[in-house]
Amino acid sequence: MFVQRTWGGTVRQAFPQVADIVYSVVSLGIMGAMLRNWPNSHGYWRQTDVWAYVLIALVYLPLAVRRRAPLTVLIGTAACTLCYMTLGYYHVVVVCGLGLAFYTVAAQCPRRVVAKSAAGTLLVLLWGTRLAEPGIGPQSVVFVTVTVAVLWVTGDRSRRLAERGERLAVLSEQLRLEQEEKAQQAVMAERMSIARELHDVVAHHVSAISVQTGLAGYVFMSDPRTAREALETIAGSAHEAMAEMRRMLVVLREGTERAQEGTGDPTATPGLGRLEQLARRVTAAGVPVDVRITGAPFALPPGVDLCVFRVIQEALTNVMKHAPAANASVTVHYDEAAVRVRVADDGQAPVLAGATVGPAGHGLIGMRERAGIYGGTVTAGPGPQGGFEVALTVPVARDR
Repeated sequence: MFVQRTWGGTVRQAFPQVADIVYSVVSLGIMGAMLRNWPNSHGYWRQTDVWAYVLIALVYLPLAVRRRAPLTVLIGTAACTLCYMTLGYYHVVVVCGLGLAFYTVAAQCPRRVVAKSAAGTLLVLLWGTRLAEPGIGPQSVVFVTVTVAVLWVTGDRSRRLAERGERLAVLSEQLRLEQEEKAQQAVMAERMSIARELHDVVAHHVSAISVQTGLAGYVFMSDPRTAREALETIAGSAHEAMAEMRRMLVVLREGTERAQEGTGDPTATPGLGRLEQLARRVTAAGVPVDVRITGAPFALPPGVDLCVFRVIQEALTNVMKHAPAANASVTVHYDEAAVRVRVADDGQAPVLAGATVGPAGHGLIGMRERAGIYGGTVTAGPGPQGGFEVALTVPVARDR
């Protein structure tokens, strides 16, 4: 792609130069032929000689570099044209060269320079009208005046179009860079979302498995029944973790709609519908959980439902990690404009607080990021009755 762009730009830059060279050579040939073959039976103009051809060449050949040095080419062309007309040669053949040189200045130079160039060009052409055939002098004056005006207006419009094109090119490049930046931001946001989801799924289930594994190993010989229940809990947690991982992979590969096809189970996707199941699993891991629903429950948007569930899950996972001997309570309150959640435990607050807000506290960061997406807030800290407390508030717009 880079080579293609570079090659295309080189061709676009070289083409006008080649065209100018061809134009100057062809114009010189045509004007030379006109000068040699134009009838002069009445002797209105000086007889053509070698100086006439030299001056014509000096008028047209510099036009090959008119885009590189427009003002210099115009000055040289005007000087040669003035000499040519002063010597009295047939004047019409040099008008096109001087006109093109002035047009280039009008198309590339500031208007202040163009105004001075227009005055100089007009004076040179008016000087040449003295060589006009008898009876058409006034028409020649009008003609050269209108010609200079048209060239000025046309060149100025061409300059403005070129400037507009350059501005559009700059804006297009800025837009391209902004789109690339937005795409990178979207990719980063998606990566962070996937990381949060993986953290919530893996951290919770691995914590439950870790606690139950320790319990099973501790009572394996003394209490086989408890060990068996712990192993069943481990199996259930592993199975649920695999199911959630599989759901995430389907979403990543085929989209949310495809992931939800073929299932009528409202608890297939994590949400408050699975809160009781979550509480039972944490209770089985050794942390009794008391769940309370207050207010008038209503259906939450899928994103908010998942957000609330993940925050509760992460808070309970922290309890299992840092206060395994504590009791936990989960309160979900529905009011008119928001859902409020409180997860509290009666463990040792300093231990949990240090683990939550310390360098490894990715869980609390993830909670706040999730809540922030939906305009919610998360607070965490020691509870008024001791232990630790996590509070979530998410605004919900209800249909009236």
